[in-house]
Amino acid sequence: MTTLDVSAVRTRFTGQVVAPGDDGYDGARALFYGGHDPRPAVVIRPADPAEVASVVRLAQETGLELSVRCGGHSPVGHSVVDGGIVLDLAHLRAIAVDVEERTVWAQAGLTAGDVTKALAEHGLAVGFGDTGTVGIGGITTGGGVGFLSRKYGMTIDNVLAAEVVTADGEILQVDDTHHPDLFWAIRGGGGNFGVVTRFKYQLHEVPGVVGGMILLPATPEVIHGFLREAAAAPEELSVIVNVMPAPPMPFIPAEHHGSMVVMGLVCYAGPAEEGEKVLAPIRALAEPIADFVRPITYAEMFMEEGDDEYHPTATARTMYADELDLGRVTQIVEQLRTAPAPIRVAQFRPLGGAVDRVAADATAYAHRGRAFMVNIASFLDGPDTRAEREQWVLDTSAVAENGVPGAYVNFLTEDGATRAREAYPGATWDRLTRVKQQYDPGNLFRRNVNIPPAG
Repeated sequence: MTTLDVSAVRTRFTGQVVAPGDDGYDGARALFYGGHDPRPAVVIRPADPAEVASVVRLAQETGLELSVRCGGHSPVGHSVVDGGIVLDLAHLRAIAVDVEERTVWAQAGLTAGDVTKALAEHGLAVGFGDTGTVGIGGITTGGGVGFLSRKYGMTIDNVLAAEVVTADGEILQVDDTHHPDLFWAIRGGGGNFGVVTRFKYQLHEVPGVVGGMILLPATPEVIHGFLREAAAAPEELSVIVNVMPAPPMPFIPAEHHGSMVVMGLVCYAGPAEEGEKVLAPIRALAEPIADFVRPITYAEMFMEEGDDEYHPTATARTMYADELDLGRVTQIVEQLRTAPAPIRVAQFRPLGGAVDRVAADATAYAHRGRAFMVNIASFLDGPDTRAEREQWVLDTSAVAENGVPGAYVNFLTEDGATRAREAYPGATWDRLTRVKQQYDPGNLFRRNVNIPPAG
């Protein structure tokens, strides 16, 4: 390892270089989630893919640890490295829509909201997740489960090609016929194999959806009914079911603040009249506390950006469940009701549909046949509450999880290092390690849920 000469680095790049003492340094090292205070030696925002390659070579030359930042939403702070080099893609924001071909080339400095808004002008969409501020690089390489998953598949199922800067500083154009193993690996294998500087996505006509938030009382019967109806609905319907205490938001009646509610985010990607019929059984489960589900543009599914000063700190666990019967749901509700944390949540995402129609070995995402993705989280009030909150998360997860153990890499937190094999089981892991050995034998790209090189 060598000491970094920041003055020399500044002469090497036309893009922005931010170092300790510079204006904007604290903003450049800030992350979405709290609990992290990294102080990188330098943050470099390259002007183009060639400069991305130059940053990679700089990391190789100096021996300093490298992190790659898109949106800064890594739950465990992988996006920024203490004492090392942060390669921030924020200035790579070019987007080129081909309306006739229904494709888009989008650079990895864009967020999910940026791309969604640009495509909405043409009545087109590609499914990302459920948060507009997430960078497309992180969510795409990890998989991408969101509001269009059951209809049009995961984000990776809509990637046609990509541009990747590898550990040796080469810029590769990859697709099914060019570097096919690398193309396979970046669709679900995370940031282990290089820096993806742009993606080519297949687009879909989504002129409008029936979507928004519906708030229902969180009885076991309502939750179970919501999940049952959503799982059996036409694949045009994708939902995210959050069971949590009602926050003190102005649109929620004061008498419900703090009580357990179902905060359902629903998106029906089809004709409005059909959507209303499909959603009727869910609305009939109980008198809604609030109902904002209506015909909207798909871009409106992504809520406006929140407070930049809000940096939540939580402990969480991601898993899958093959079934969520009434008895199991009842136990989860009891866990939530008696939890030690003021803010806690159990989140359920019915899968199936287009997610399940892709072969399990077609991409590096290996959990195609699972019925539900489940995430359990508990927010911290300070470092001294971590132990009890972690234990509650583990206890609640033990109730929710069933079927073969599994994990979704984009939602792994502190347990990522120990659960990587659950994210990438069996033959998927073996193939990923071989691709890693070919494209990053020195494990330069290790600030992630790491996949070591074979051997």
